[in-house]
Amino acid sequence: MVHPQSTPPVALASAGSESRRKAWSLTGLLVVLYVVNYGDKAAFGIIAQALGEELGISAAQIGLVGSLFFFAFTVGGFFAGALNRWMSLRTVLLVLALVWAAAMLPLVVAATFAVLVASRMLLGFAEGPSSALIHTAAYSWHPSSRRGFPGALLASAASVAKIVLAPLLAYLSVTFGWRSALITMAVIGIVWCFFWLRFWEVGPYIPAKATGPAKKAHSDAAAEDTVANDSDEPRVPWAKIFLTRTFLTGVPLVASIYALVTVVLTWLPSYFEVGLGFSRLEAGSMLAIPSIVGLISLIGGTLLSDFLLARGWSSRFVRIVGPSLLVIVGGGILFLLPSIENAAAAVAIVAIGYGVGVVVLPLSNAAVSEICPPQQTAGTLGVFLALMAIGGLVGPYVTGLIVDAAASPGLGYATAFQVLGVAAAVSAVLTLLFANPERDKVIVRGAAAQA
Repeated sequence: MVHPQSTPPVALASAGSESRRKAWSLTGLLVVLYVVNYGDKAAFGIIAQALGEELGISAAQIGLVGSLFFFAFTVGGFFAGALNRWMSLRTVLLVLALVWAAAMLPLVVAATFAVLVASRMLLGFAEGPSSALIHTAAYSWHPSSRRGFPGALLASAASVAKIVLAPLLAYLSVTFGWRSALITMAVIGIVWCFFWLRFWEVGPYIPAKATGPAKKAHSDAAAEDTVANDSDEPRVPWAKIFLTRTFLTGVPLVASIYALVTVVLTWLPSYFEVGLGFSRLEAGSMLAIPSIVGLISLIGGTLLSDFLLARGWSSRFVRIVGPSLLVIVGGGILFLLPSIENAAAAVAIVAIGYGVGVVVLPLSNAAVSEICPPQQTAGTLGVFLALMAIGGLVGPYVTGLIVDAAASPGLGYATAFQVLGVAAAVSAVLTLLFANPERDKVIVRGAAAQA
């Protein structure tokens, strides 16, 4: 007999009968974890100038640390599927959150360049699998046709971290020293773990993962969005999923936007301070400005996408065409940045160019999750998000090189944003031409039927 207290609860409701209050509450808990995730990333950008001065490192070295973080992040992302098979979502996300907290502390004790690199790479490796696992956990509470808005809430965590946490971390860094920002993030992560252990349950729309007799499968042949047991729906060869045109063209699109996101996290406070002349406290707090635009774009865009999908609009239009057009607009706006001399206008250009494009991230995730069988969601998103993280590997380091080589730091930062905008716009054109999740879902399910 299995005692309730010895086994985490799994999928207590069948699809369609679950408590929506619980679904949104637990989605909110996952959003908070993602805020912590992005807060850990933002902390480095906020303390970068102070840390660089103390350690005597160049802009290129700061950018290298940022890129090494995302290299480890990329490698870690490929383990999402394996971790989802080995452990329950409850356990694996708890372990990862604890590692994030621990990774904040070595630099507090021993501030050297080697420790900086090692601690950031440890953090990157532990955060790499988390994106896919957090999305999988959230999707377990929402049917496929209604994942746009939950995905947007997760994607908005980057904006929330910069709106809420960035000013706090900037104030602490300026007032008490940069180490206080790292200690604060470690404490926040540990507090989150308490609430996770107390409240988390897996939802009915992704196959439950538990051990022993507690493992529970769900099937409802009459409902498209109800998840079947692994034995009820054949697995598809991974190559069939990864070689669809939606996946192949989605990767460079999200990678280019993610490069922009990581450059904002790593370099935007430095651009505002060194390039545009704002104070260190102002620069750290102003990290929130692009995020406010991004948050409006994410929430508004994904609410509209779910509304249109519910009324019969095609997934290609809602999750591919609309977001790609916004990326093209954002890239065109960023292209203008080097020609802008007014500081306030430059801030507005960055905010709008960044903000209108980030809506592509949750909608691309939803499009990719649409084409794969439910039990392969974590593995598919793990690879997709790991490849997306290549943008983070390239963006911060290349920005540092551009800044060091430019006639002035301000021109260097502006040129880097211009390059990122062009890359994103070109990738969006390719997605417009080739991606179609509805078509690729039929191809993948056809392969499943033959398996």
